[in-house]
Amino acid sequence: MDRNELKTILPHREPMLLLDEAEKIEEEAVGRYRVRGDEYFLEGHFPGNPIVPGVILCEILAQSVCVLLTDKIKETPGIVPMYTGMNNVKFRSSARPGDTIVTKCVLTRSKHPFYFAKGKAYVGDTLCAEADFSFVLAGEK
Repeated sequence: MDRNELKTILPHREPMLLLDEAEKIEEEAVGRYRVRGDEYFLEGHFPGNPIVPGVILCEILAQSVCVLLTDKIKETPGIVPMYTGMNNVKFRSSARPGDTIVTKCVLTRSKHPFYFAKGKAYVGDTLCAEADFSFVLAGEK
């Protein structure tokens, strides 16, 4: 899915749409985001040494896993995936301008409308972040 296709399943828009593309490979969601260097979140994090904030890495993971729920999201108009929790979050390495962040996420269990997942974010072969997280498919307000 390219950015336009992602907009059909995610409520996010620029500057918070944090995926360039994503795809489902068997039971895994794989997402990609190239850090351009002009993103708002790099302006003060950190001057002269820009590093993608950990919370942004977590958001990229969450947006990626939604690809696995494309059918459920599209079958109910107004459904929006929303974070409900994060656990076991670990930051291992940094992502910087020029890097491409690659996410790999899987669903671990579900009890509709709640879904649980594990995800990892990489730059090349280097693990940058990993987390367990949950979200709900909720109706828009």
